[in-house]
Amino acid sequence: MHAVSVNTREAYRECLRQAHDHYENFPVASRLVPPRLRGPIAAIYSFARRGDDLADEGDRPADERLTALDDLAARLDAAAAGTPDTDPTFIALAHAISAHGLPTALFHDLLNAFRQDVTKSRYQDFGEVVQYCRCSANPVGRLLLHLSGEADERRLALSDAVCTSLQLINFYQDLAQDYHEMGRIYIPMDDMARFGVTEAHFRDRVTDTPFRHLMQHQYRRADQLMRSGAPLGGLLRGRIGLEIRLIIVAGARVLWHLQRQQGDLFSRPRLQARDYLVILRDALIPRHR
Repeated sequence: MHAVSVNTREAYRECLRQAHDHYENFPVASRLVPPRLRGPIAAIYSFARRGDDLADEGDRPADERLTALDDLAARLDAAAAGTPDTDPTFIALAHAISAHGLPTALFHDLLNAFRQDVTKSRYQDFGEVVQYCRCSANPVGRLLLHLSGEADERRLALSDAVCTSLQLINFYQDLAQDYHEMGRIYIPMDDMARFGVTEAHFRDRVTDTPFRHLMQHQYRRADQLMRSGAPLGGLLRGRIGLEIRLIIVAGARVLWHLQRQQGDLFSRPRLQARDYLVILRDALIPRHR
């Protein structure tokens, strides 16, 4: 393990502070994560948060956002080469990439997803959506596996299925926000046409029979992916395995609620105390299904 300088420790602390200050479906602040991994995970989070903010927040023109993301890519490459600038995020990333052998291509995949958020707001078919998830969600799971030393071919494939499902579930619970705040629809256009759904459904938050059928079709896809990747939680050892099982079960629980909504499908499900008990039970005592 590479020695950690005082400067690097301070950089990790700053990344952890940033992670704690934001609510995300990202295992940054969890005490279940082994202490040696918390700093590197927070550094990954800090980098991803910065790219996401450049793509989404403010009213800067698209070309300026893309230029800023290119600058982020150059700073990433400098950190990976061992010459980070003075920003704590890149000081921490430089150490994490070197100490854990993290593939920089995964970080560039994230940046490509952020670029796509700037330039693309509609998806013709499910294949395009999955390709977006390959860059926006799957790199996070792959980086966690590399950090924990579990990045073999089988685990990486299972992780991809879980992460893609989690990204889809996030789309399905944020339909209104994505459309009204970002101008984006992540539901495939060919599926919308097949079920007789138009953009007016999103504009006016219309939940009718065609829209319910459309979304049930999407939910089934996410469910199949989650089930295919769920064995990952049983293959990972110790605390990181429990952390991953909690994430998988929590995502599945949100999807369970989405599948049972009948009224406003544009409303975000809210987990209650009973849901958290179910999540904890199923993570601690995995059931074979």
